Amino acid sequence: MSKFLHSKYKSITPYDTSSEIESFNDYIRLNTNESPFSPSPLAVKYASEAASGLNYYSDPECSALSNKLSEMLGVSPTQIVFGNGSDEILNFLFSAFCERGCVFPDITYSFYKILADFHGVDYRTIALNNFYLLPVDYVDLNGRTIFVANPNAPTGIYLIPAAIETLIIQNPQSLVVVDEAYIDFAGRESALKLIRRYKNVVIVRTFSKSRSLAGARLGYCVTNEELAQDIRNIKNTLTPYNINAMTQAAGLGSLEDDEYYRDNINLICSTRQLVKPALEQMGFEVLESATNFLFARHENISGARIFEALKERKIMIRHFMSLSAWNRITIGTPEQMQKLLRELGEIINHEA
Repeated sequence: MSKFLHSKYKSITPYDTSSEIESFNDYIRLNTNESPFSPSPLAVKYASEAASGLNYYSDPECSALSNKLSEMLGVSPTQIVFGNGSDEILNFLFSAFCERGCVFPDITYSFYKILADFHGVDYRTIALNNFYLLPVDYVDLNGRTIFVANPNAPTGIYLIPAAIETLIIQNPQSLVVVDEAYIDFAGRESALKLIRRYKNVVIVRTFSKSRSLAGARLGYCVTNEELAQDIRNIKNTLTPYNINAMTQAAGLGSLEDDEYYRDNINLICSTRQLVKPALEQMGFEVLESATNFLFARHENISGARIFEALKERKIMIRHFMSLSAWNRITIGTPEQMQKLLRELGEIINHEA
């Protein structure tokens, strides 16, 4: 740490990307919730064509992408703001709407705490109940912004929109941010309809997971026009050309090739449904997942030991030091998951 660093940043803890470094490229990567499938050929084609125009700045309004997405979602283009991944959108939200503090579950996406610390936002956490659900009844946010990942990460649990609506109704002076990074894998209703009924809701989504564009960095939020303009003003102050031309083109191609992604999502979900009981037969407790990953712990073997043993066999999963018994396992291809199950079987037999 240099002597020039601002004092307010000296105690921050950055997001841990150590498990994502290049030296793990020859591993089966079941640790970062990426799609195991390549982007659609149309997304690649559009991105390649856009490369010839990189001497010009990209469209700061993402007009073509915004028009197509708004048509698909049934909203106005002015209700959508794009970010360099959904993490940038979250950064805008913490910048703009957390003056009175924020709230998020005690077990959820770790980036919320990192952003709160970075922006000097006073935060508090709400404990999940015994079913790993956010207890929404009688939650008094006292004007704080709440961040609700739905489905939640790393648990994978889905919260019905009616429960989120209860939170919104009970807290009209608080902004409710619903982070739907994994909603495409849920096979259940989005909270998107709530933005038409209430003025204190923002929906955040990403192209990284279901649309195979993690490397392109493309996310967005949908809300009412007033809030969208606030967010757009923050974006245009900090990074007006935040989405490069190739990413915009790839995003548009992915939307125009929607059937390709629907097929991939269906395969990931069907694979998830096969892997869960197989893990349970090996002695794992596995939470019901509405995402492209499973959250599991073994009855006899620590999460850290399973993580290390799989890493030795060139399979990466995600272990959380704060949740020592648990591991998060991304759903890969059927072949990758069969390899995972074989290796886990050998590890469990050896540990026994």
